[in-house]
Amino acid sequence: MESELKIDPRIIEEFLQINKNILDAPKLVAAPDEISLEMTPYDVVYSEGKMRLLHFNSDKQKQVRTPLLIAYALINRYHILDIHPQKSWVRNMLDQGLDVYMIDWGTPTKMDRYLGFDDYVNSYMDNCVDFILNESSVEKVSLQGYCTGGTLATVYTALHPNKIKNLVLTAPVIDGSKDSTVVANLAKHMDVDKMVDVIGNMPPEFMYYVFSILKPFEQGLEKYVQFFKNIHNKEYVENFIRVEKWLSDTPPIPGELFREWVKNVYQENLLIRNQMNVAGKVVDLKNISMPVFTQVAVGDHLVSPECSMPIHYAVSTEDKTLRIYATGHVGMIASSFSQKRVLPELGQWLKERSEK
Repeated sequence: MESELKIDPRIIEEFLQINKNILDAPKLVAAPDEISLEMTPYDVVYSEGKMRLLHFNSDKQKQVRTPLLIAYALINRYHILDIHPQKSWVRNMLDQGLDVYMIDWGTPTKMDRYLGFDDYVNSYMDNCVDFILNESSVEKVSLQGYCTGGTLATVYTALHPNKIKNLVLTAPVIDGSKDSTVVANLAKHMDVDKMVDVIGNMPPEFMYYVFSILKPFEQGLEKYVQFFKNIHNKEYVENFIRVEKWLSDTPPIPGELFREWVKNVYQENLLIRNQMNVAGKVVDLKNISMPVFTQVAVGDHLVSPECSMPIHYAVSTEDKTLRIYATGHVGMIASSFSQKRVLPELGQWLKERSEK
């Protein structure tokens, strides 16, 4: 006698509920472009090319004179650091009494395809630092870099150490040989010269493709199943839509910068070996002698913790702190965990090492 296939009634019930939620979704959920991110007010105090320097407004009394400049990543937009009033990295830093600036790299066009590390580090970033020094009447700033912005911040600090009071590196891309992520594996095996010579700037579509294969099930089918399961949870839906809005807004990356990045960091691994050259100068990590705070996430699927941690041992300073958090790449900067654990530690660390 053939055995009958039995399906757990709970699975059928869940399937029917999800199906109903899908039908109800248009009435319950706003489209990403209809969502306001409620970003912290700011002034654009300096601009150059497509780049803008943002200075955030706050009604909190400043507790330190040393400003904090945040160098955001080259992928997606800086909004993730100000994604929600209750999960905003920027607002938390302001509430702790810091004076916060951030670099918005803007949207490169075809005419920017030849911009490289020299332009981003020795022009854009250096001019932003000089503006802040003059505006704040201080001799040094604290510099924080997130993800690929952490790489730019590292290179900048090694070349201009006299302008940096404290260096904060959040999931920085440093030692490409130790990065085991899908992103790193792709970068190590691509013909980057041919790609850049043919395409020019790396288009958003390429970055979407890379993200889609990082965790194909989790970032594809599973996340939408979870979304429709929680369609009546207003907080869950709002967070989901905000992050989706951020993920869907990816600017191109200048071709020459992409070429230099892949070769220097992933393929030839020159940065961690103190052999990277920018505008005729060697990027020597031993020049980083100021206090350094390195933050890495155990569950980071974009930048392996093993890729970030070597900077802690490569710098010459004795005042260095390495924190490893049980979260992911985005969770470290835009979550309740970040607000309760990551940011209080960073704020206290900065206050102790900044000019009162």
